[in-house]
Amino acid sequence: MTLGDVIPSLRSSLVRGLTPEVWPAGAELSADGEMVVAGVPMSGLAATFGTPTYVLDEAEFRGQCRRYAASLPDAEVCYAGKALLTRAVARWVAEEGLSLDVCSAGELAVARSVGFPPERLVLHGNAKTPEDLKAALRYPVSRIVLDSFDEIAQLGPLAHDQQVLVRVTPGVDGATHHAITTGIEDQKFGFSLANGDALEAVRRVLAEPGLRLAGLHCHLGSQIARLAPLEEATRRMIGLLAAIRDRQGVVPSQLNLGGGHAVRYVPGDEAFDLAGFAHRLSGTINYECGRHRLPAPRLTLEPGRALVARAGITLYRVVTVKHIPGVRTFVAVDGGMSDNPRPALYGARYTVDLSGRLRTAPARPVTVVGRHCEAGDVVARDVLLPGDVRAGDLLAVACTGAYHHSLASSYNLVGRPPVVAVRDGNARVLVRRETEEDLLARDTGR
Repeated sequence: MTLGDVIPSLRSSLVRGLTPEVWPAGAELSADGEMVVAGVPMSGLAATFGTPTYVLDEAEFRGQCRRYAASLPDAEVCYAGKALLTRAVARWVAEEGLSLDVCSAGELAVARSVGFPPERLVLHGNAKTPEDLKAALRYPVSRIVLDSFDEIAQLGPLAHDQQVLVRVTPGVDGATHHAITTGIEDQKFGFSLANGDALEAVRRVLAEPGLRLAGLHCHLGSQIARLAPLEEATRRMIGLLAAIRDRQGVVPSQLNLGGGHAVRYVPGDEAFDLAGFAHRLSGTINYECGRHRLPAPRLTLEPGRALVARAGITLYRVVTVKHIPGVRTFVAVDGGMSDNPRPALYGARYTVDLSGRLRTAPARPVTVVGRHCEAGDVVARDVLLPGDVRAGDLLAVACTGAYHHSLASSYNLVGRPPVVAVRDGNARVLVRRETEEDLLARDTGR
């Protein structure tokens, strides 16, 4: 039986959607407990491609791209490829008319392999290697975001009329986890606004004949839900544009305000108000530019997680269930921190559901853990699953499109999962599963 054989009967028995705020909008549960995403039953997909598997809803991703483009019609929307970048994803981004942010020669190679328009490519990174810079100049990417004085000195002699942005640390706290906070002084990114480094970086760029100052860049971090920090960062960046005009006699034409817009991982998480952000951002820019007598800059936003997170689901197979009376029930699956290190890195939480059979027992709290030799290998802590969850059950974890495939490792020499796209009742492999042969191929045996 193929996936297509079971779709018609499933469609007739769909009874309710999953929580829309964390699952793809088209995800549903059938009357017999089958999860269906983009018309594809997840148990059939798991049987075909194995587990763990990353599932990516193409329509959900494209829909988010269009939502951002429609909400910010006067801005350049630049997808942050570090969230998830495959050849197919790069093609989708190009087809939706978005720009693409890459941060290494490897990510640039993916973009180049599908002919991504170079005029819509931006290179980032706090420690770009000479190979990264040379690859960017060869393609060539439209803009390079400069992050250090060393980088200015290295890129200047190599470049000819290369557009650059100066990354600024505006001293604004995005009120998020410290591990994903990048707008404050005590972190590795950018030039400090407070101590004058940002203005000095601008002066050095203007002194390099091969570089052309296009504008400024800042990014406050990830999972930012409050709009006030973004407004404050915008005010400070426009103030810096005015200072550059007054001291250097030039007005950079571009302002990149980064991304980091929050998504919901569990019901009740604070979400990002895109419409409210677009309205308040426009008002802030108009007011501040009027106050400083500046022309409005060309605006760029760099959402990554906000476009792709909810489009992703990870499927796992339960391997064992361990009850420790009075302590906890552990449900161990066939993946874990090698395919999702986010819980171990910064305590990320997730929504988990059972797929493929009816829920015949009341729900109870369990902790879903991985197979790796680390006590911190936790997928989701204290989630509600049916009390009769057992080995062989299929679990689906929501909102895993961002920073899962891109952060994955082969710890314990467990191969990385495939990425499988679903759309209109069909499934196709975007990235195949890593095999034991792949793992051995780089080991010379000497």
